[in-house]
This record gives sequence, C-alpha cells and structure tokens, in this order.
Amino acid sequence: MQKSVITVVGKDTVGIMAKVCTYLANNRINIEDISQTIVQGYFNMMMVVDMDKCDKPFTDVADELAQIGEEIGVIIRCQREEIFDQMHRL
Repeated sequence: MQKSVITVVGKDTVGIMAKVCTYLANNRINIEDISQTIVQGYFNMMMVVDMDKCDKPFTDVADELAQIGEEIGVIIRCQREEIFDQMHRL
C-alpha cells in the first residue's frame, strides 16, 4: 500500500474539504483516515490516504494539491507516510 499524509491548514472558508476530497476522488486516491477541526476560525485537517490506484506520480499529486491550496487560501502538504513518520519520531 502506498500511503501518504496530507495536511491542510488555513483560515476556515466554505468548500475546503469539498475541493480536496473531489481532487482525491478524481485521482482514485482513497482516504484511509481523516481528522478535521476548526479552532478560532482556523481550519486544520490531516488525512492518511492510499495512493495505490492513482495513475499520477507522487510529486505531481503533491504539486497539484499545493496549487489547489494556493487557489483556496490554505496550505496543503502531501508527504509519503514513511517520511512523515521519520520526521515526527521522538
């Protein structure tokens, strides 16, 4: 399984989840786990996704998600799960 971690952070606005989830669905990327919260007007979401069925290279997906983030005024980062785990190891 080719898992990745997607984080989305920024000012809350209508349609953030819809835009991100539509992109994922259109690219056959399955959401395995998701956590989303809004704190004092700031949107924060973290997803673990499975990219096995996606036809695009990981770098293209990461770049396209970052571009979507710029368009809607949030920061979207996509990292491979193993790299994310190494960065956040205690």
